[in-house]
Amino acid sequence: MEWQTNQLLLPYKNICTQTKVQVDVIMIESDDVANAIAEEVAKCTIKKLVIGASSCGMFTRKLKGNDLSSRISTCTPKFCTVYAISKGKLKSIRPSDLETNGSTRDDSSVTSSTNSSSSQTLSSQTDAASVSSYSQFHSPSLPMQRFQALSCINHGLFHSTTNSIETNHSRHQSLDVDVQAISTINQGLLHSRTNSVETINSRCQSLDIEEGNYVASSWPSTSEIGHPISQSSSCKSLPTDYQSWVSDQASTSDMLTECSSSDSQANINFELEKLRIELRHVRGIYAMAQNEAIDASRKLNDLSNRRFEEATKLKEIHCREEKVKELARQEKERSKSATKEAEYTRTCAEREASQRQEAELKAMRDAKEKERLQNALVGPVQQYQKFTWEEIVSATSSFCNDFKIGMGAYGTVYKCSLHHTTAAVKVLHSKDNKNSKQFQQELEILSKIHHPHLLILLGACYDHGCLVYEYMENGSLEDRLLRVNNTPPIPWFERYRIAWEVASALVFLHSSKPKPIIHRDMKPANILLDRNFVSKIGDVGLSTMLNTDASSATSMYKDTALVGTLCYIDPEYQRSGLVSPKSDVYAFGMVILQLLTAKPAKALTHIMETAIDDDRLLEVLDSEAGNWPLEETKELALLGLSCAELRRGDRPDLKDEVLPALERLKEIADKARDTISCIHPTPPNHFICPILKDVMMDPCVAADGYTYDRKAIEKWLEENDKSPMTNLPLPNKNLLPNYTLLSAIVEWKSNKQ
Repeated sequence: MEWQTNQLLLPYKNICTQTKVQVDVIMIESDDVANAIAEEVAKCTIKKLVIGASSCGMFTRKLKGNDLSSRISTCTPKFCTVYAISKGKLKSIRPSDLETNGSTRDDSSVTSSTNSSSSQTLSSQTDAASVSSYSQFHSPSLPMQRFQALSCINHGLFHSTTNSIETNHSRHQSLDVDVQAISTINQGLLHSRTNSVETINSRCQSLDIEEGNYVASSWPSTSEIGHPISQSSSCKSLPTDYQSWVSDQASTSDMLTECSSSDSQANINFELEKLRIELRHVRGIYAMAQNEAIDASRKLNDLSNRRFEEATKLKEIHCREEKVKELARQEKERSKSATKEAEYTRTCAEREASQRQEAELKAMRDAKEKERLQNALVGPVQQYQKFTWEEIVSATSSFCNDFKIGMGAYGTVYKCSLHHTTAAVKVLHSKDNKNSKQFQQELEILSKIHHPHLLILLGACYDHGCLVYEYMENGSLEDRLLRVNNTPPIPWFERYRIAWEVASALVFLHSSKPKPIIHRDMKPANILLDRNFVSKIGDVGLSTMLNTDASSATSMYKDTALVGTLCYIDPEYQRSGLVSPKSDVYAFGMVILQLLTAKPAKALTHIMETAIDDDRLLEVLDSEAGNWPLEETKELALLGLSCAELRRGDRPDLKDEVLPALERLKEIADKARDTISCIHPTPPNHFICPILKDVMMDPCVAADGYTYDRKAIEKWLEENDKSPMTNLPLPNKNLLPNYTLLSAIVEWKSNKQ
């Protein structure tokens, strides 16, 4: 209901908003509309009330007194003036007590200017009649009363008009509005006159025409502002209007004798009040028209300015168009020349395309041949050999302590024999650890990448979290440096070689594709030695893969948890949690210092720096390693200290700086080893056939990637389809000769003789 009411009143609210009138909507629910409105008027002390009336004729309105507007006027308190509106016009007014008294006094003052005594009596009668007339809202002789009011208004307006013309030109406008109002009254009276007053009707019509002409001539316009003479001439026509008014006055005075009833004066007051309201309405419309005319003039000026600007822009556009046409002509000429060049280029491109196609076909054939050779050499990649839990239990004699060779943070290591191969089995402490990050990481890395100095993963038992590695006879580098179980010391030249082997394995991890690998737990305990003291890095369970290119020293990886061994953890990694390849460089520096001193890592950098500064390097070196070459050893010690710098930016690059220096030191160590081993030369480990356990005569590479003696591997393949090293099925039985290794073996044998 409220929404429907708001939609119904929306047009009227918009009208009030346009005229800058504040409006409030109040909804009242009642069975008696008239009493409800009267109570609201009394409650809010409303002085003026405007209501809508039914669209009926004038005479019908006077005969019908029980319509809603009449009942509202009757019930409304006397201090409120009620205006009834029908079809956009004022239909009736029920004035308040104050307005009734004031209107009566104004009418008596006007009448007293012609006849004071009679006007006094008429005014007093009008006061009494107006009250009763307004309560009834009807009058028996309205036409006669309109003519009487017309005579009084014409008389007063004529005198005021004459005085205003003589005194001030500014009052012409108000006079024009009043005369126009009189003309409107006369026109209304002429239409309501009966046949009995035809003579008066004709006179009033002539007066209306003259006054209308006067209004038209005296209305202010643009042309009259610059011509004041025309206004003076229009004002001179007033004496003629005065004569017409005298005649109308005479005829009107005859009519006054017939209008002696008490209700005639009330009707006159009613019409006068109605005309006043209409006059104010006309003035408001005129003011709005003036404002609209000013706005229209302003808009016209704006449009003229815009038209001038658009004309200027259009002229500029024409100029630009001419320039564009000229540019188009030039471009067309260039296009013709470019077309000729394109034809020549296309001919050359077709010739080059044919040549390139031939080269691509040749490269494709070469790539296929290379791929065929690689497949024959490496074979299809199989991640790892799967062992059953029963096989591992049987191989370790139910995990007997006699086979235990070590224990780490995540599991215990046992020595066993699986498929006639000696291996090391790492058993995690809990079956739940099969889903741990360390187990998955180590299984993924070691099963996919291979390097001569990375520990080989032979297989795994995924259900129970077991990893099977190749067996390293000499255990860990830490045990050999500390000489656990009275093992013999490692010679210094072997330590030089171990440092180079570990560095090459780290470079391989850092350069792996598509993601670089960082070990994060590099220490002597995770470097294993075979029977020839060849080192291999193990325990990559804590390794992580960088998402960026690890070839750049600035590559970083945000890690939330700190992992590794305390003395080998990068200080910046401890402080910020950012890990990079330089973190492994720090740990490798500590490993170098331990290779030289065979001491624990705690405070080792301080000890080495002090010894070098005091020229006491020989005192901190491991004396059981033999006669250290002082100059080369000092160089290696300084290299280890530079790798163990606290700041990541101060550490050298492992691939470009550290590895070349270690390779040069390794060559010196190899010469020293050869000199020492002249008496009892020992063949290098990679010269030994895994099957014969002796130096190979004709080395060749099988499908598993390992090098064997040709006769031994051919005999093996006649009886088996699996690899002697990994016990995995071989994809093929092709053998490729290893001429590089054969040349090295021949050279070694010649030097031996």
